[in-house]
Parts: sequence; C-alpha cells; structure tokens
Amino acid sequence: MNKTAASDEIAIFVRVVERGGFAAAAEETGLTPSGISKAVTRLEDRLGVKLLQRTTRRLMLTAEGETLLVRGREILAAIEATEAEVMAARGKPRGTIRVNMGTAYAKHRMAPVLPEFRARYPEIDLVVSVADRRIDVIGEQVDVAIRTGPLTDSSLVARRLGEARRVIAASPAYLARHGAPEQASDLARHTCLAISGLARLSEWPLTVDGRVTSVPIKPAVTCDNADILAEMALAGLGIVRLASFVIEDALADGRLVALLTDSHVSEAVPITALMPPGRQHLPRVRAFVDFLVETAPRRLQGAPETVDGYGPPSARIRE
Repeated sequence: MNKTAASDEIAIFVRVVERGGFAAAAEETGLTPSGISKAVTRLEDRLGVKLLQRTTRRLMLTAEGETLLVRGREILAAIEATEAEVMAARGKPRGTIRVNMGTAYAKHRMAPVLPEFRARYPEIDLVVSVADRRIDVIGEQVDVAIRTGPLTDSSLVARRLGEARRVIAASPAYLARHGAPEQASDLARHTCLAISGLARLSEWPLTVDGRVTSVPIKPAVTCDNADILAEMALAGLGIVRLASFVIEDALADGRLVALLTDSHVSEAVPITALMPPGRQHLPRVRAFVDFLVETAPRRLQGAPETVDGYGPPSARIRE
C-alpha cells in the first residue's frame, strides 16, 4: 500500500472517531458507510491491531486506537501544513479558516478589524461561527476557537491574544431610580443581571472588611449572551458585571457608570486562541492569529507568551 493510501485511511479513521460513527463520516466524506467500514478494517489488518470496538450502539476506541487518533491527527495536520507552506511560498497565504467565537468577541473585537484583515490577506476566506456555548473544536473541524475566560487542560494548543477586566456598571437612569450601591451588602437590594450557566459569575469578588470576598448575588435576570445583558443594563433594568470590552464604549460616553470601583476586585480575563495540534503551523492560520495579536488593543495585552507565541495544549473552556 502506498503512503497516499495509508494517509487516506488514517484520515477516514480520524473522521469516524470525531463524527461518532461510520454513517456520519460517510456523509461528510461522500463515501458509503460500507466503504468507510472497509477502509478502517484494511487499516486494522495492515497494522495488525484492533482500533475500534464495534457495538450495536456505539464505537469505542481501543488503547491502540487512542494512540493512532492522537498521532493520526498530528500526521494529517503536518501534511496539510506542509502543502499549505509550499503553496504559500508562491504568494500570500490562502485557503479557508473555520473560526468559532462568542457573540461579544465577534461584535466588539472581530468585526471591526475584519476589513483590514481581508485587505491584507484577500486570498484567505473565513467561515465564522458565533455561539455562546462550548463546542467540540476538533469534532466540528474548527481551525481557531477564540475564548474568553480561564482554560482547563486538554489537547488544544493555546495562544494568548490579550486580556480584559470585568466591570460592575449600571445606567444613569437605573441609578436615578434606585441609587448607587456603596458597599457589597448594598447589592442585596438591587436588581442584578448575570451570565447564566457559570455559577462563579453569580458571585462578585469585592473587598469586605479588608478581605477579598466572593459576594453571592441573586440575579433577577440571567442570560447566556453578554451583549443582551449589556442592552438590558443600558435600558435601565439593573446592574451588570461584564468583561470591559463589551461595555467600554458605553462607559466612555456615559451611557453606563462604573460602580463599586474602590472595592470591586477586577481580575484579569484572558482572551485565548485555541487550535487543534498542528493547525497553528498552517500559514493561513498563523497569519490570522498573528493579526489578532497585532490588532488587539494594547491595554488588553496579556501575560508574556511562551516561545513562538504558542503555549502547550490547554483548553476546555470554562467561559
């Protein structure tokens, strides 16, 4: 069997695992489920090991299958990166990048700079998905996922784009009706608005009697979309605590007022680009991520990066 056929079989095996079955992989690749199954069987016969345990309900990876999945992804990414690098040598980076990000980052950070990116790299096309939910970056074949908040360990490669701070704020209209909270205990009598799905965002860190304390709030409204919460605050509904880049314009022009500035502990909120291993080496992906770092507001630049700007695998997102 030639190397091209071997890499094709590895690619089919990886897609079967990522899509969760032969039928789903067949639909994506244009092959038949039978053809997909036969390709995996040929790969197992050639390697002399079982890669998948097949049951009537699901597929399970064997230990050998786990090893091949990790190495197979690296091999396929290396092949694509090499081909892309050779092609890029003839001109600027080209191709399609699949990007995922939350609504707030897409609106406030991504959209304003896209015209400049397209002017600089006209042969790079972007497929942007915007979702305020966790996604399977590898399974959904995303090249770059941009996340706001702390990360937990996983197999994704991380690059720091910058950081933001959280701000507690309300509109002048709300404050005219209810007054401004002056200390942590005052929040109990105010209408608070909070991000849903993350319990820790319903506890606001404030200095109480000289100590940093996580002050629980009882939100009158929860929502999984930061921009919607910001609009609610602008309409005078209540008090929010959001990443600074979501409401910085409203704070600058007085439509929102920062509150509890002397006691609020505004921790850093990291903004990170996450990539499946190997994707960071693709010229088009590197150009895109470098551009985001370059155009990030200097006041949001985060902690020093690792060698070449890329950190070790680290990624399931908490926020």
